[in-house]
Amino acid sequence: MNYIDYIADPARDCAIVVHRGIWRAAPENSLLSIERAISAGYDVVEIDVRRSNDGELFLLHDDTLERMAGRDQEPEALTLQQLSSLSLRDRDGGEANPMTEEKLPSLKDVFDLTRGRIFIHLDVKRRHMIPDVIACARAMGVDQQVDFWGDLKTGEDFAWIRANVSAQAVPFMAKTRLVAPDVGSQLDLLFQLNPFLCEIYFDRLEQVAERQALFRKAGIALWVNTLDSVSCAGFTDSTALKDPEAIWGRLIDAGISAIQTDEAAALRAYLDSRRAS
Repeated sequence: MNYIDYIADPARDCAIVVHRGIWRAAPENSLLSIERAISAGYDVVEIDVRRSNDGELFLLHDDTLERMAGRDQEPEALTLQQLSSLSLRDRDGGEANPMTEEKLPSLKDVFDLTRGRIFIHLDVKRRHMIPDVIACARAMGVDQQVDFWGDLKTGEDFAWIRANVSAQAVPFMAKTRLVAPDVGSQLDLLFQLNPFLCEIYFDRLEQVAERQALFRKAGIALWVNTLDSVSCAGFTDSTALKDPEAIWGRLIDAGISAIQTDEAAALRAYLDSRRAS
């Protein structure tokens, strides 16, 4: 499995990126939520990566353990052994969800589970950790099955990515904002770096559609979040459930070929119906 080849395949359908695993049927960022994404046949799973007090890598989104493990502590203050003993709350956590038998997983456990089975979008919470995550992925034999992601706003960002990610010959996904006042310089940096994938932010879909040919010529595929909390211009999961053509359909028509969603089953059903018609 090679992530870059998969994304570049002109015959593939829009990639479904599952946000924190299938968290409606298991704790988010848990091995079970990831296994359920694999078993359901999704393309990519997004996970959040942090580093423990003893330098090990583990999965958690928040700055504290409160929501998912019911402990008012910073996770980085604990060792991996301490973290791995913690039970996770079901679904997206909080007091309304009960504790489960699922434990907070290490990144190595995740790579053992996913190797050769699904691609992974790594949301590494601190950029300076990325070289260590690359080293872990390489040691585990999955460095071509994951992406490393970050802002590409400035020349400093460009230089850091070239030195710390591009030089390692691993997949990198840039994050570019078409809504920024300096959009011209951001796009110049993007086309110089020429990553295989770009997470794009916009406030009008036309900003994406009018540049579709440029991205295609450069071989840069486009990724968008329709998660309600971080979507662009009202292109949300909630709206897509009511009118998928108006949200997911328009995004695909504008050149988007990877969508991160909390509504993976609904997006798959829409893609199936779109293909059939």
